[in-house]
Amino acid sequence: MADTIKKPLIPPREVHIQVTHSMPPEKVEIFKSLNDWADKNILVHLKQVERCWQPQDFLPEPSSDGFIEEVNELRERAKELPDDYFVCLVGDMITEETLPTYQTLLNTFDGVRDETGANLTSWAIWTRGWTGEEKRHGDLLNKYLYLSGRVDMKQIEKMIQYLMGSGMVRSLSHTSDEKRHEMAYTKIVEKLFQIDPDGALLVFEDMMRKKILMPGHFMYDGHDENLFEHFSAVAQRIGIYTAKDYADILEHLIKRWKVDSLTGLSEGGGGGEDRPRVCMHSCFKD
Repeated sequence: MADTIKKPLIPPREVHIQVTHSMPPEKVEIFKSLNDWADKNILVHLKQVERCWQPQDFLPEPSSDGFIEEVNELRERAKELPDDYFVCLVGDMITEETLPTYQTLLNTFDGVRDETGANLTSWAIWTRGWTGEEKRHGDLLNKYLYLSGRVDMKQIEKMIQYLMGSGMVRSLSHTSDEKRHEMAYTKIVEKLFQIDPDGALLVFEDMMRKKILMPGHFMYDGHDENLFEHFSAVAQRIGIYTAKDYADILEHLIKRWKVDSLTGLSEGGGGGEDRPRVCMHSCFKD
């Protein structure tokens, strides 16, 4: 009998998080009212396709007579790189290759979803454009790893399929494509703090109190149920991404959004004595 999947793929360790699947109508209206603002302030952070770099700009040209020589040169350079570097490259590439899952997740959010897949709202245009720009990273890393000869590509391909099948949770963090993308998301939250400080502060507090998960949290190779933790340990050890980096980012955002000096808050929204105060550096050792 042919192999069949009797139940959906699930993460090796299922994460239980209480999720609100819809926003109150007044919150949905806030996002709808910001469509024109997003057109002028957010879409400017996307580049036209013809102005974007493409993976092929950094890879040997297949149509060139010197293609084989260029590949051999790439492989020679790759031989000198430590194994830990390739662990991080593989983990990052697998995370980027799961972009269809991230776009699907964004389309579940009330107020910004792209119901038809081709909506012309600013939010829908941003989501599709962001996905297209981010996808280049996975394409470049995938082709580089393939040409380097340093990794087991079939095993990597299975890991990508595992991660996409495992899905994601909403309480996550994801690194931005470039500075342009970081600026766009920073401006969106900044605007929400301006027009709905109570709601924005409560959501920000809720996010900080929960464990924030990276998109690759459910990374799995068919054997190692702690694969993401092992990948993260390597990234931390060689300084690719550390707890201090995470703290620095949050400290920057807290200052940018002026969280500690918000005014006009109601008691329920954080205007009382127990108003949330966040200082991420106090959570980590230097």
